[in-house]
Amino acid sequence: MPSASDPRQPIRTRQPVARPTQPGQRPAQPTQRAAQPAASPVQSSSRSAQPAQRTGQQPTARTAQPAGGTRFKQQAPIQRTQAPQSYSHHAHGSHGVAPATRSSYNTHARRGAQKKSSPVPMIIGGVVAVLALVAIVFFVVPAVKGFFAGEDSKVTAGQQVTVTIPDGASGDTIASILSENHIVENPKDYYAAVKKLNADMSLKPGTYSFTTLMDATKVVQQLMEGPNAGSNALTIPEGLTVDQVADRVAQAYDSISKEDFLNQAKASNYVDDYSFLRGAANDSVEGFLFPKTYSLGDSPTADEVIRAMLDQFKTEYKSLDFASCEAKIKERYGVEMSDYDIVNLASIVEREGLNADQRSHVASVFYNRLAGKLDGLRYLNSDATMMYVTDGEVTADDLQSDSPYNTYKHEGLPPTPICSPSLEALKATLEPTDSDDLYFYITQDEEYFSQTYEEHQQSWN
Repeated sequence: MPSASDPRQPIRTRQPVARPTQPGQRPAQPTQRAAQPAASPVQSSSRSAQPAQRTGQQPTARTAQPAGGTRFKQQAPIQRTQAPQSYSHHAHGSHGVAPATRSSYNTHARRGAQKKSSPVPMIIGGVVAVLALVAIVFFVVPAVKGFFAGEDSKVTAGQQVTVTIPDGASGDTIASILSENHIVENPKDYYAAVKKLNADMSLKPGTYSFTTLMDATKVVQQLMEGPNAGSNALTIPEGLTVDQVADRVAQAYDSISKEDFLNQAKASNYVDDYSFLRGAANDSVEGFLFPKTYSLGDSPTADEVIRAMLDQFKTEYKSLDFASCEAKIKERYGVEMSDYDIVNLASIVEREGLNADQRSHVASVFYNRLAGKLDGLRYLNSDATMMYVTDGEVTADDLQSDSPYNTYKHEGLPPTPICSPSLEALKATLEPTDSDDLYFYITQDEEYFSQTYEEHQQSWN
């Protein structure tokens, strides 16, 4: 059996058909738009309708089908790239280092005649010199290499990072801060985002909470909005469950326990004020606690925190044309989706794809499966849905369970979303790639989409 640490090789979870191991969970990159008042700009260079109740079939049991659409989340490699020429209007001279002063070494004339010496000390000295050279080769040189090799070490996406942008910072300075902290993978992406958003004169100094390997456009948008970090800042990354959000809230505020938050986080408490919750199953707000960094004061209540997240979802929800996109999906795939169904599927797409293009393609695969193009059945065959139940690793036994979240044994969508999807995942689900693919295999470095299971097997064999 291949090792689970090797994402390119599958673990044979059940016979007779092989399938890849379960995907790891990706640390999500939160959309960070602060609610704080805008600070002074940095001169430098440097983003309805009520959902219908989802009509679904009663879950039907079946034997396990061939897996498709599983992936492994690996750490993304650091790419050290020298920042290009800044767009900044301020030229900053580089500060050099003062040249070292020369030390003079006094030589002393030897007095008296030199005595004849034995060759033994010379031999011993030679041996010592050789040993010293060996030590340098075997210990010092590898250590130096190891030091510089740190430049090529891998960074996990989605790790929270707090940085401060100084007042008057140049574009190159900001790019360096973002790159050195692995917030933006390539400084060129930062410069491109600044130009795209015409943000050269709109960036604000202050302390920011970001995550590693973010989309550069989102970073620049946050820099335009202003600082989002402080003692009372709450960052909710993309792809968290309600339970995981409760953990973060309890850590951020002494005034709210995890239990208090979960007791308050019921759809019935908010459905009158937020129409998109009318289709929510299990009285759950799963999928609707929008990922972002929030500034809510020192001692908010659980209700205030939840309402802030629902308000943000409402804002993003209104920016998307659900009705038009759902009509196109029905025409293209023959699949009827409610607004709640879109959020539900987007939560799965969030966990299965790594970027916008992948997520749009993954959404297409799932629509094709929902259309019955996989053996005439509507199974999603996604490990991510079962991971919602297991809280991590999925075993072969898990995939034989009768859980309604086991999309290998129950057709259609799971009862509820499995996490809070990003705006990117929502857009990808509303505007999927036009494809006939039924399988995908995605790692940090590779992606394969295929129409047949034989092609799918070849992608990871």
